[in-house]
Amino acid sequence: MSIPNTRQLKRRPTHPGEMLSEDFMPDYGLTVAGLAESLGVSRQSINELLRARRAVSPEMALRLSCLFGNSPEFWLNAQRAVDLWDAAQTIKGDMGRIKRLRVA
Repeated sequence: MSIPNTRQLKRRPTHPGEMLSEDFMPDYGLTVAGLAESLGVSRQSINELLRARRAVSPEMALRLSCLFGNSPEFWLNAQRAVDLWDAAQTIKGDMGRIKRLRVA
């Protein structure tokens, strides 16, 4: 059984990069360079992620989960929420014209 979510979020969900910069990095005393080194990625990749110019990929989700001890699904779900919200804003006008199908 599933319960449909009929409430629409009125604001854009928090981007995972913002979560990193505001919640994770200060708690662990990480700098951009330190985080990049710990994850084995470039500082540019981290900067783009923190500025919400880059999405969390499955690979990055695995790296982040390994580093912080949470699940990759945590990071991917946060990114998915942002992606779905952005897509809904893009096609908002078209949604009203789509008629739900009914089983014959």
